[in-house]
Amino acid sequence: MLTLDRRRFLAGSTTLAAMASISASAFAKSETIVRESGVKLKLGLNAYSFNKQLREGSMTLMDTAHFCAKQGVDALDATGYYFPGYPNAPTDAYIYNLKRVAFVNGVAISGTGVHNDFAVADPAARKRDVQLIKDWIVVASKLGAPVIRVFSGSERPAADFDQTLAWMAADLQECAAFGKEHGVIVGLQQHNDFLKTAAEEIRLIDAVGSDWFACILDIGSLRSGDPYAEIEKMVPYAVSWQIKEEVGRNGKSEPTDLTKIKAIIDQSGYRGYLPFEALDSGDPQAKIIAFLDKIRRTFAS
Repeated sequence: MLTLDRRRFLAGSTTLAAMASISASAFAKSETIVRESGVKLKLGLNAYSFNKQLREGSMTLMDTAHFCAKQGVDALDATGYYFPGYPNAPTDAYIYNLKRVAFVNGVAISGTGVHNDFAVADPAARKRDVQLIKDWIVVASKLGAPVIRVFSGSERPAADFDQTLAWMAADLQECAAFGKEHGVIVGLQQHNDFLKTAAEEIRLIDAVGSDWFACILDIGSLRSGDPYAEIEKMVPYAVSWQIKEEVGRNGKSEPTDLTKIKAIIDQSGYRGYLPFEALDSGDPQAKIIAFLDKIRRTFAS
């Protein structure tokens, strides 16, 4: 039942049209993502892959858009850290120039992201981070980015977990309501910090209870138990991903088995962007191209 235009995939625009043997609704609660059955993927590059170059100024986000175009990558996940003046919002001139450069090169802006911390007890600090997210929701809207990536909290606080999750959910509800006003989904990336497991992430998503709040599925930050079982639980809640070179099993890193990731996607059903990150030491362009080739060969099989 799987059909694939192999040449088109290998050229970069990835479309896997497959009737999933198990649709997302088979996992469904009301909070899961409602989407058509089957699989349709578009590859994206997370700008964090060029973290050192972007931070030191030897590359710009425009350069990353050109890199995506040259490598046939469908989209760029343009993390907020790399815009001039972050955490302040960039100028409209910068936003629109990046949007233009990406567009004329056939590269979508699949998302952006900020670093917030809602696990702190100080309500004033959390309020500042709510405003940070709101400011960048506006940036995402101007970019034409459908999702903004946010975090829960940097670590487990000394305060009660349930109490922390309650105030966190309230803060994220406010962000999701603002996102709805601007047509931008707020995507929660679990990062082995406050949230350790798929069950904890799903619990928070359910607590927020908004169609404009969902999961950014970071496969490298699920460090407890079997990572692939954890990933499978989260697919129905995902609106974007971070495909990484390593996953964690019981706290220890191991190379990602992309064949297993593909099997989970084929079974569960997912439509949308599949951003990836390459973080090993060495020449980032060579690392990214090698990982991209591995992803393409796996998903084209």
